[in-house]
Amino acid sequence: MSKTIAVIFGGASNENEISIITGTMAANVLESGGDSVIPVYISQNSDIFAGQSLKNIAEFKADGYKKAPRAVVADGGIYILNTKNRVKKFIKVDAALNCCHGGAGEGGGVAGLCKIAKIPFASAGIFESAVFIDKYLTKLILKALEVKTAKYAYITSLQQIDKCPDIPGFPLVVKPVNLGSSIGVEKAANSEELKNAVECGLIYDSAVILEEYLENRREINCAAYFYNGEVITSECEEAVSGGDILSFEDKYAGGGKSVLPADLPADISGAIKQTTQAVYQKLNMRGIVRFDFILSGGEVYLSEINTVPGSLSYYLLSAGFKDFYRVLSRVLEQAKTDFDSEQSKKLIKTGILSNVPSNACKLPRK
Repeated sequence: MSKTIAVIFGGASNENEISIITGTMAANVLESGGDSVIPVYISQNSDIFAGQSLKNIAEFKADGYKKAPRAVVADGGIYILNTKNRVKKFIKVDAALNCCHGGAGEGGGVAGLCKIAKIPFASAGIFESAVFIDKYLTKLILKALEVKTAKYAYITSLQQIDKCPDIPGFPLVVKPVNLGSSIGVEKAANSEELKNAVECGLIYDSAVILEEYLENRREINCAAYFYNGEVITSECEEAVSGGDILSFEDKYAGGGKSVLPADLPADISGAIKQTTQAVYQKLNMRGIVRFDFILSGGEVYLSEINTVPGSLSYYLLSAGFKDFYRVLSRVLEQAKTDFDSEQSKKLIKTGILSNVPSNACKLPRK
């Protein structure tokens, strides 16, 4: 049965343009499978637009998206506004898919918006979105789950470098805490490089992680989603960088390459898939999530968890765009199942207001 899906992308994020690629891809995949799609774009100024023209990536190369009508997400759907910002029409949606990378869009904002608007949500929920966009909180959660991660220190200013006892030895990888797509990530081999990398990272973010550089590292990714009571994992992919660390250029400018499936011993690939499945399941996660590992010295370290991975990891979970429709249909179906279950729960009114005087919360007049 055909569905009406809101595909939400963009956002006030350094990864806005990457999100446009993911969002337009997802919108076109869903439409090719027979669903009706409402593309919803959030600009870097946090303005919300909606319209069929937003399925075309060319609309974003010269701010053409501004010709699309403004929109409001509420009441189980999308309100399309006219040029005077009055409601022109309302489109009820069956579910929403989050394609925002970085910022509040990936960090729980879109999940919260859809929850308040009572729209079934086919992506990661508020908790996992908010936690895993933050590399420091990710470390804390993974430690609680007894998952191996690289040693690190968390700092919020240059002055802390000389005072923090937890900083691992050189070389180090400096990562802005809340950014993705390897933006602001630098390797530091000495104190001067460390200071410069931290200074650069703090331009983009409020804090940075100083992580030990694992030698002879191999970067391995594994994606997962939940459907019909099962956590389904992809084959492992090796992301090969053009340098010491996987950079923005490696990911998006042709500097690196992907090896899929990764050439790994069966026990290592099995351990990676098992860890992916266990973390996803223990946190009752939803949506398509990519887990990024580092393999070094025969040890497997979980590095980061991406709740809105680039291109929704379609290349890990399917044989191509046409086949990916099946995956998206599954996560959308699961979203509706979860939503119906949640809506069936009883909400109570305590009646406490009947015992509170009408003027109890008023301030006395001067």
